[in-house]
Amino acid sequence: MSVDTVSLTGWGRTAPTTAVRFRPRTHEEAAAAVRGRGPRGVIARGLGRSPGDAAQNAGGSVLDLTGLARIGGVDAAGAVRCDAGVSLERLLRVLLPLGWLPPVVPGTGRVTVGGAIASDLPGLDHRRSGSFARHVSALELLTADGEVRTVLPGTALFDATAGGLGLTGVILGATLRLRRVPTALMSVSTERAEDLDDLLARFTAGGDRLPYASAWIDLMARGRAAGRGILTRGEHATPDMRPAHAGRTLLSPRSGGARGRFRLPGCPPVPGGLFGPAPAALYNEVRYRGAPRARTGELRPVGVFFHAADAYPDANLLYGRGGLVRYRFAVGYGQEETLHRVVRRIAGRRSPAVRAVLQRFGAAAPGGLSFAAPGWSLALDLPAALPGLARFLDDVDEEVAAAGGRVCLAKDSRMRPEAAAAMYPGLAGFQELRARLDPTEAFRSDLSRRLGL
Repeated sequence: MSVDTVSLTGWGRTAPTTAVRFRPRTHEEAAAAVRGRGPRGVIARGLGRSPGDAAQNAGGSVLDLTGLARIGGVDAAGAVRCDAGVSLERLLRVLLPLGWLPPVVPGTGRVTVGGAIASDLPGLDHRRSGSFARHVSALELLTADGEVRTVLPGTALFDATAGGLGLTGVILGATLRLRRVPTALMSVSTERAEDLDDLLARFTAGGDRLPYASAWIDLMARGRAAGRGILTRGEHATPDMRPAHAGRTLLSPRSGGARGRFRLPGCPPVPGGLFGPAPAALYNEVRYRGAPRARTGELRPVGVFFHAADAYPDANLLYGRGGLVRYRFAVGYGQEETLHRVVRRIAGRRSPAVRAVLQRFGAAAPGGLSFAAPGWSLALDLPAALPGLARFLDDVDEEVAAAGGRVCLAKDSRMRPEAAAAMYPGLAGFQELRARLDPTEAFRSDLSRRLGL
C-alpha cells in the first residue's frame, strides 16, 4: 500500500486541503489504514469527481480506493459483484458486450461504484428505476472497528450508507442487479421548448414512454424566453431499429464510452474563466438555435447518450482559477413556481451559466441523506469567483428550503449547516445512527465538518 501527503480538491477545484493519502490494494490494507487512522479521521475517495469537498479530509487521512477495481462474472439472475473502485465507465465497457447495463447510469461514467452508492446517484430514468443504491443487493462495508460487514437492503445501516457520503464506513464492494439491454444503441428524440412552461409541459407529455429524459436550459435567456431549453429523451434501441451497416455495433465495447474526448493537455485554469456573460449568452444562443425543433429516432451509442459530458474531461478548467460551483437542487411537484423564480433570478443576474440540466425525479429513497425525491431537479455550474455568488446562492437555498426542497449534498461546496438541517428531515436520525456506530467519529470529511453531519 502506497502512502503520500497530497493537496486535494473536488472536481470543482475549490477549497484545496492537505491529507495523508493511502492507496490500498486489498481489503486487509484498507482495514489497516482505518485502524491506524489519526485524530482527524479518514474518508474514502474514488475518482475525485464530486464537485465539492465530500472526499477531502483536511489534516486527516484519505483512502484512495481506485486500486480496488475487480469485476466478477454476471450470474444467471443478472447480478455482478464488483469492487468499490471500479468506475461506471469501465463497468459499462465490460458489461455492454454481454448484453447488460449498470442498474442506473448517471451523467458521467467517471465515478466509482462506491461513490455512486455513497452519493446514491440518480440517473436519467429516476421515475422508473430510482437511485443507484436501490439496485444493490449487498455491500461490503468497512466499519470504524476495522471489521468488514456484509450489509443488506432494508437495514438501518444500509439506508444510512446509501447516500451517506462515506460517513458510516468505507464501501469496499457491492453486488449489483443489472439491466438486460437488446443493443448498445439508444433511440433518441430531441425537441426545442420556447420557455420553461413549454419545457415542463413537454417533459410530462406522453408520460414515461421514453424512460430516459433530461433537458438543457438556457439560463441566460430572459423575458418571454426565460427557461427555454432542449429536451432529450431516449429508449434502448431494438435490433430492428439499427441501420444496415451497424450489425457489428449491436453490443460492441466500442459503443460503451463517450467518443471524441477533447483534452486540454497541460492547460492551466483560464484566468478569470473562459465564459463571461456575453460569450456565455452567445454560446447558449448558438446551442439553442442549432438544436432541431423536433427529431425522433436518432441512433446513438449508449455511452455517447449517457456520458456526453465525458467528452470534455477538462471542462472544469474553463471556469477560472477559482474553480466552479455546481449547484443542484430539487423541489417537489406543485412547486413549479419556485423553479420559475429561481430560473428568473439566475437569468436576471446574468450569471454565465452554460451547463444547466433539468430532470424529473420519482419516489424518494429511504436514506436520510439521499437527494432525489419526487419533483424537479436543476443542476448548474457557475464560476466560483463570481462576485456575490455566495450570498446569492444562500438566498436561493432559503427559497428552496421554504418550498420543501433540498440541495444535493454530494455536489455541495458552500452551503451553511442550518440550511442542510432545514432541507433534510432525516439528518437527525442519520446523526444518531452514526453516533452509535462510530462514537469516535472515525469517518470524517471537510463536508461533514462544514455542515455538522
